[in-house]
Amino acid sequence: MQHQPPIERRQSTRIYVGKVPIGDGAPIAVQSMTNTRTTDVDATVAQIQAIERAGADIVRVSVPTMDAAEAFKLIKERVSVPLVADIHFDYRIALKVAEYGADCLRINPGNIGKEDRIRAVVDAARDRNIPIRIGVNGGSLEKDIQEKYGEPTAAALVESAMRHVDILDRLNFDQFKVSVKASDVFLAVGAYRLLAQQIKQPLHLGITEAGGARSGAVKSAIGLGMLLAEGIGDTLRVSLAADPVEEVKVGFDILKSLRIRSRGINFIACPSCSRQEFDVIGTVNALENRLEDITTPLDVSVIGCVVNGPGEALVSDMGIAGATRKSGYYVDGERQKERLDNDNLVDELEARIRAKVAMMNQRIPTKNQD
Repeated sequence: MQHQPPIERRQSTRIYVGKVPIGDGAPIAVQSMTNTRTTDVDATVAQIQAIERAGADIVRVSVPTMDAAEAFKLIKERVSVPLVADIHFDYRIALKVAEYGADCLRINPGNIGKEDRIRAVVDAARDRNIPIRIGVNGGSLEKDIQEKYGEPTAAALVESAMRHVDILDRLNFDQFKVSVKASDVFLAVGAYRLLAQQIKQPLHLGITEAGGARSGAVKSAIGLGMLLAEGIGDTLRVSLAADPVEEVKVGFDILKSLRIRSRGINFIACPSCSRQEFDVIGTVNALENRLEDITTPLDVSVIGCVVNGPGEALVSDMGIAGATRKSGYYVDGERQKERLDNDNLVDELEARIRAKVAMMNQRIPTKNQD
């Protein structure tokens, strides 16, 4: 129910990763990456399916060897979500996974080799209508660029990217997106801002090697949030040393926070204090776990007292304002005569949220929930 801020997206060209549109105003796609051994086909398929259930639009899979390429073929046959094949060092692996149905090829300019190898990858991509991601990383820049700049800088990352953009331009290939990732927030943000001024292709956002679940989420929220708020970015991945499913959740939370793309329930909850009339933290945690399956966008406020509870509930789809024994209950900004028993809030709210979602989906059956 809250108003979306006027974020004007950067104009970019359109490509497709599988059937997922990227750029030119398409919804910002959320990606993640498997961390299983790709040669363990069953484990990799299971993880891809879990990532897809979490809402990911695209999944990246590392393909470090020819054995992994053979496994990729089997994996591709068993999943429906578009797969990006992540290629380093050996361009021949890119040729093989292109043959096996990869939906996108990620190549690293810092280690993929000379122009003749890039030309071979481009030819394979063109023949099969597969886009390419030029994936620059601050930790693996070309040797001559490292020597020129001495350390990773925004200009260094962009020079590496533009070197390969120019190659693709000469080869008359425009189906590509670009990333210029770094583990330092300001370095990555500076590189993306600079690159956004120089090309029209879609940009894939990420703070690489951001860290563990907590610190990595914070770094990513700051860095990606800065760029997204400026209209920069067409796809994103939150890189965490954690379960890839958590990457997807954080990615959507970032987009929700900026009112760019909504999926599932947006909980507005107080941190709780001695004024709380019920266990706010326990209630919110339980509801988040129970309602993970809901994809319909919905704002739900859970506030433990009457200081801010009524005000937040007025601008939420559903809200609770804590009071003694029974709490005030709001729907679409209107206070209901009914009050909910504090001892049974989780069950009561879950039932009411599910009923409201069912009614919303019945009323607008074709609504795009993203």
